[in-house]
Amino acid sequence: MASYVILMNFTDQGARSASESPKRAAAFKESAAKLGVEVKSVYWTLGRYDVVLTLEGSEEAVAGAMMKVAELGNVHTQTLRAFTADELGRITGKAS
Repeated sequence: MASYVILMNFTDQGARSASESPKRAAAFKESAAKLGVEVKSVYWTLGRYDVVLTLEGSEEAVAGAMMKVAELGNVHTQTLRAFTADELGRITGKAS
């Protein structure tokens, strides 16, 4: 399974209903699971980003899950593929 870090910012719509964000996160976790995506963590944060998620799943499944999030209009997202030390070692040809 591939790992992803998702950085989120509330849209104006999402900010107006920020108190509903935990319910939206729970609903996302359920719908993502149906697509084969495991939500590993959800954090509401201070600073540049409002929410940070970590996910595991195939590229296609994660892309589908994030498109569903985008359709709701509550957040803007930035999706980052994350690599473990072992994965990076295989990529660079240097096993850790």
